[in-house]
Amino acid sequence: MTAAVSNFIASYGLLAVFVLMVIESCGIPFPSEVIMPTAGLLAAGGHMSLVAAIIAGAFANLVGSLIAYGLAARFGKPLLLGPGRYVGIRRHHLEIADGWFQRWGLFAVLAGRVLPAVRTYISFPAGLARVDLVRFSVLTFAGALPWCAALALVGFELGRNYQKVSDPIGKAAIVLALLVVAAVVVWYFRGRREAVQ
Repeated sequence: MTAAVSNFIASYGLLAVFVLMVIESCGIPFPSEVIMPTAGLLAAGGHMSLVAAIIAGAFANLVGSLIAYGLAARFGKPLLLGPGRYVGIRRHHLEIADGWFQRWGLFAVLAGRVLPAVRTYISFPAGLARVDLVRFSVLTFAGALPWCAALALVGFELGRNYQKVSDPIGKAAIVLALLVVAAVVVWYFRGRREAVQ
């Protein structure tokens, strides 16, 4: 998938960055850890503007998140766990994001944008809870901008050597996601134990 995503971005530039980041933010697992560094790599080669790529990525994240929010608010869990399973949405994705959202409220929208797994799905519990749309939008964009900038800058700085470090970046994202899952599980069981007592 990595090569196909990179080729698509190389062929269609900023439009590809925008489309892929919208899709990723709707809960479909296209890795932003590949999309934005590839955009940075292309910017380093003079094929697109680095600033434009970052803004396109962050704005696309907002658009995709608003779509996810709207779907959750309008149709709820039956849509997400029914037809949503065909695009990669699983119950455990919603449980992780919902755990973060329940614990941290709107702050989870901001902080969750820089956490793999959480960032892709946090819009769904926000939509289910119908949180204030303006605040949700501002926090989504504010959280997405540094994430997109950091990933694009990695690609930009590494230039042609990006392929040598793309695997460690992906592995680090997986480790971070597992740590988040472990923290949510511990938090959940501790809360249940306290409720029983």
